[in-house]
Amino acid sequence: MADAVEGCYQRADKYFKRTFPRPALTFRRSGKNAGTAFLQQNRINLHPELFKQNEHEFIVDVIPHEVSHLLTWQLFKKVKPHGVEWQAIMIDVFHRPANATHSFDIEGVIGKQFSYACLCSSHQLTIRRHNKILKGAQYKCRKCNGVLIEEKSVS
Repeated sequence: MADAVEGCYQRADKYFKRTFPRPALTFRRSGKNAGTAFLQQNRINLHPELFKQNEHEFIVDVIPHEVSHLLTWQLFKKVKPHGVEWQAIMIDVFHRPANATHSFDIEGVIGKQFSYACLCSSHQLTIRRHNKILKGAQYKCRKCNGVLIEEKSVS
């Protein structure tokens, strides 16, 4: 995996005619995220279970995706996470589609889900968000702005 990261950086160094600092690489479960770029730490975290199940896709898509985030930060600082700068790096430097999300099967890694509803649809929340709601937190739907209410199952 480190070779794939290094390959991306060699391509970026050549494209931008400068040398970028290489990131740390960690493997820790991160919900349903295949990878996460920690911009200020210059670190990429990869989901170990999703990696095992999708090794080729990680090398050709997830690694360039996360490296693009780090490069975007180093070149432009604070911009939209999947904005035009990030998209340009994905397309022009890595010749990959600028997809913001993956389509991996996450059923085996997400854990128990809780059903909630808003004014327009149903939502599945993780146990972490469910427990926060039980302690008083509120979550709103991004589409209708309605507060999410737990859907109680009928026995």
